[in-house]
Amino acid sequence: MTTLQAPRDRPTLTLAELAPVIAQYPDLKPPRAIIWQSPRPFAASALVVCGSAEIFVKRHHRAVRTLAQLTEEHAFMQHLHAAGAPVPQVLTRHDGVSVAEHSDYTYELHHKSEGRDLYRNEESWTPIGGPHHAAAAGRALGALHRAASGYDAPPRRADLLVADCRLATAADLLHAIAARAAEQPLLAAALADRPWRADIERTVLPRHANLLPHVPALTPLWTHNDFHASNLLWNLDGNVASILDFGLANRTNAVFDLATAIERNTIAWLDLADGVTDIGHFELARAMIAGYCEGYDLPAEQMRALPHLLPLVHIEFALSELAYFHGVTQSAVNAELAYTDFLLGHATWFSAPDGQDFLNAITGQTERRGIYHG
Repeated sequence: MTTLQAPRDRPTLTLAELAPVIAQYPDLKPPRAIIWQSPRPFAASALVVCGSAEIFVKRHHRAVRTLAQLTEEHAFMQHLHAAGAPVPQVLTRHDGVSVAEHSDYTYELHHKSEGRDLYRNEESWTPIGGPHHAAAAGRALGALHRAASGYDAPPRRADLLVADCRLATAADLLHAIAARAAEQPLLAAALADRPWRADIERTVLPRHANLLPHVPALTPLWTHNDFHASNLLWNLDGNVASILDFGLANRTNAVFDLATAIERNTIAWLDLADGVTDIGHFELARAMIAGYCEGYDLPAEQMRALPHLLPLVHIEFALSELAYFHGVTQSAVNAELAYTDFLLGHATWFSAPDGQDFLNAITGQTERRGIYHG
């Protein structure tokens, strides 16, 4: 959430740790080298050489992802793969289960995906590298939504570090947040000493009121919910080769996922720390929307919800990060960033002049699409 490299929440992966995990997968030889480790702080990820094969390994603490929770993600990925989407192939153990457990951790193993990792070293919330990549990402997201059609698993629980849209689309947002906190002790503790009701009423509720008339048009769909350029691998021609990291996947809706992709790829949020407010890249957002509409024919009444949902897509994950930092890593600094800079700060920007200009540009794009589709 800042330009500083965040320290890892857990230790890095080692060959000694991975040996008993990989031994559970009969098609893999013992690990002999780790050739890359992700700098991302929430989970430890690495590319590992097993014999002549390269695999991707991701480790989670059980407090964040259990075997059952990871299995939900993998079932969605398997549906997408069967529908032809370029998503990782999950490896299964000798008993057919796609998740390994060892000590306090759960592990998922994937075949190495195709494509170039062009954004590997980019910071989170770094705008995508130009309109061509934005349009290509939009097309890939639209195609992913097409592949997701027909997947009817129920929504995941509102667990830690999972995207959701049930707060953003709730008829009474303050009541919905209070009910969520009543179900989640970590969130309740994180909110206990904060004037969250007044803060949400001031920064979020005006935008939420604009969305409510559009909520009935939104159709549930299992979606990615973290469609940033760093979660994509790329072909030489600048198109998307593979779509990675389904850790935030959930049953939301197509507009929510598109809005999240715009929020993650076209707004330079980290520049706010330097006092810059003109952080929205209209040309990238327009290109992403145009590309998306090539890949998925979203009904006009749903597309019209986009500028109203965009200022709200972050609130649920921001609250989840707040609970995580407060209760799991117990980082007061990160908890404050999640609450003040992420939850409230992003919503505040959308109500300021530069944010309003950005939303107006999105509105113009969606209205043109609505005219085109009739």
